[in-house]
Amino acid sequence: MLIWKTTLIAAAVSAALLGCTPQSPGTASVIEEKVYPVTPSAVTVKTGIVTAELTDMKVTERIEKNSARIDTPAKLTAKLKLQNSSPDQTVRLISGKMVYLDTLGRPIKIEEARTEPVIRFTSVTSSQLDPGQDASQSIEVDFPVEGLKKLKEIRVDLVYAPTAYRQETAKAAVSIGGSEPLAAAKQ
Repeated sequence: MLIWKTTLIAAAVSAALLGCTPQSPGTASVIEEKVYPVTPSAVTVKTGIVTAELTDMKVTERIEKNSARIDTPAKLTAKLKLQNSSPDQTVRLISGKMVYLDTLGRPIKIEEARTEPVIRFTSVTSSQLDPGQDASQSIEVDFPVEGLKKLKEIRVDLVYAPTAYRQETAKAAVSIGGSEPLAAAKQ
């Protein structure tokens, strides 16, 4: 019985020591961020009464250094500034979309497993612009792999609803403490 207990204790101690030994780390894959600058890095376009300015444009993808496997597909990042240039209309921004055009002027399709490059206006301040007002937001949208070789133009499609904006002034005659209104006393 004593031999049996000693054997069990030795087996338990061996299992504990072997189980607690740290495993040697496998080779960690190094991820490299590859940045493609967009030239020019800033453009301004006018779409009706809304002016769109894209600045700090660049395309970034993340690649596994050892295997050249794409870890994160290419994305276009930029700062988008929209300005309402109308003197008398408010603009309610509904949606936007980036369209990438190749050297022949044809749209470059986004791969099926990825999302269309839609611009969402997320806050109240960026979704409604009064006359002369502007709003800025950062955007990050999927970029087609084919665009890395064939991109010639970027088109910004905006959907917005203009609403007439009018400012009027009205005057009313008033008095303090029961006396005649001043406007009426001068007549």
